[in-house]
Amino acid sequence: MTDQNASRFGRRAFLASGAAFLSAPAIAQTENTTEVERDLDEVVHRNISSFRALDWRPYFSNTRNGAILVDVTSRALHYWSDDQSVYKLYPSSVPLTEDLTRRGRTKIIRKVEGPSWTPTPAMKKRNPEWPDHVPPGPENPLGTHALYLSWTYYRIHGTHDTRKIGRRSSNGCIGLYNEHISELFGLAKVGTQVLLI
Repeated sequence: MTDQNASRFGRRAFLASGAAFLSAPAIAQTENTTEVERDLDEVVHRNISSFRALDWRPYFSNTRNGAILVDVTSRALHYWSDDQSVYKLYPSSVPLTEDLTRRGRTKIIRKVEGPSWTPTPAMKKRNPEWPDHVPPGPENPLGTHALYLSWTYYRIHGTHDTRKIGRRSSNGCIGLYNEHISELFGLAKVGTQVLLI
C-alpha cells in the first residue's frame, strides 16, 4: 500500500468512525424514553422531545379563569392566564402507569399552601406500610402547595423529591418542582379549567 493510499484509508476510517460516534448519542437519547421508571435511583432518559410551547386554541374554547393543559406524553404542564398575557411551561411528573392515568376535563376546586397528605384507599391497599397521614413538611409527598381538582384524589402539587420530575413516577397526580407549583399557585384560581391529554 502506498503512502497516499494509506493516508486515504486513514482519513476514510477516521471519518467513518467519527460519523458512527456522532450518531450514537442520538440513538441513546431516544431509547427507553417512555418506559415506566420505577426505581428513582436508576439513570433514566427523560422524554423532552415534545417539551415545547403550545397555543391554547386547539385545547380550549376560551381561557376564562385561566387554563391548564397537562400533556402526559411529553410530561409538561402549560398554563395560560385569563387574558393570555401570561404563558408558562413546566416540566412535570405524571402517573406511573396507564391504569393510574386519568385524561379529560376538570377544574381547580381548592388551593392549599402547606398541604397535608392522606393516601387513598387504593394506595394503602397497594402499599400497606405507608403512613395513614403525613402533615405538611419536607416528608410530605405533596410538596409545598397543592391545587385540588374536581376529580376525587387528583391534584397538581409540588414535590420535595426532585428526581420525580420528568418521569412516570406518581400514583395519579401531576407533580411539579416546588418553585414551579409555588408560581402556578399564585397564577391559577379556583375555577381554572384543566385538561389532561
